[in-house]
Amino acid sequence: MKTYVSVLSLILLAMVSFSCKKKPLSGDKLIPFADNIDFPVTITHAGDSRLFVVGQEGYIWIIDTAGNKVSDAFLDIHERVVYGGERGLLGLAFHPNFKQNGFFYINYIGAGDSTHISRFTLSPSDRNLADPASEYKLITMKQPYENHNGGNLCFGPDGYLYIGMGDGGSGGDPENRSQNPSLLLGKMLRIDVNGGQPYAIPTTNPFVDSTGFRPEIWATGLRNPWRFSFDKLTGDIWIADVGQDAIEEIDFQKADSKGGENYGWRCYEGNNTYNTDSCDQTKNFVFPVHTYPHGPECSVTGGYVFRGDVSSPYYGHYFFADYCSDKIWTLHPEGQKWVAAEFGMFKGNNFCTFGEDYQGRIYVAGIKSGTIYKINTSPAPVSKQN
Repeated sequence: MKTYVSVLSLILLAMVSFSCKKKPLSGDKLIPFADNIDFPVTITHAGDSRLFVVGQEGYIWIIDTAGNKVSDAFLDIHERVVYGGERGLLGLAFHPNFKQNGFFYINYIGAGDSTHISRFTLSPSDRNLADPASEYKLITMKQPYENHNGGNLCFGPDGYLYIGMGDGGSGGDPENRSQNPSLLLGKMLRIDVNGGQPYAIPTTNPFVDSTGFRPEIWATGLRNPWRFSFDKLTGDIWIADVGQDAIEEIDFQKADSKGGENYGWRCYEGNNTYNTDSCDQTKNFVFPVHTYPHGPECSVTGGYVFRGDVSSPYYGHYFFADYCSDKIWTLHPEGQKWVAAEFGMFKGNNFCTFGEDYQGRIYVAGIKSGTIYKINTSPAPVSKQN
């Protein structure tokens, strides 16, 4: 995410969206599911029918199957969260054994503009409440600037926790942090939350024995991965990395990867050279599977591969959007090519996150509208774009 409208504008737009509740958009392609959600930035589930929505100001809300928000926040840590611009409570992931241990993990910006990766625990007396006093910090990292904090975290099929870190901010990665192996910024991290205190390093991490590398690093060369996800069927990783001034990109990592990919920033923006000073051109950079230029578009929001109804024409298609234009696309492979198709444009939302429920259905949220939509995957796909 690069820009935000003013709080006053958001309030006014939320009032407008309330009056349009349950009105489908663009031929029923987006079906309003829940509204009046303040600054939604993450949607996920805990293995049951509830949706959990992260509010950037420092709240996690539960949405029931009818689209109603449970009145009390699942977690309220707004007093610990530094909110504004790209800062705030940014990510949520439930432990694979959440039903047994009650553990979940969040990513937020706290005092001193520091990233905090913390574990919390479910209340022992209420499945709809977390214990705010249960915070256990795994990683605390000072952010050099206020933007490009990443914020997403997910458990992979291997049971490890993956964390997407932005390059630390400003513009153009002035200190070249993404290519610096001694820093966690601008990287994808992979840690074992079960194997140590506060965590262990998986022995199969690619740089665990490499001098000068932080062993937590799984992949390098990211600018601001604004949402990555795992294909729940194949285990492949999809990363939407926000560009600088010209190009937005989608990166792809096969499930059988051993890690160590370098996605190129700041040496490259998309497929184009950006700043090759101090870049090791002997490295094997991994280029995007899809890019699109700036214009009406300006900031990519990553989504999910649809793995719901197998009879849907969208089964196996990756959904993603642009924050500025409110356009949604799908992407899928055909032979040796990646094919993108426009799903639709839905103005007035500023799409900032997608989500997936326990049945594989996909949702998308507008930070401006405060509305969470269910994506209708029944209609026939639109024509191919490239």
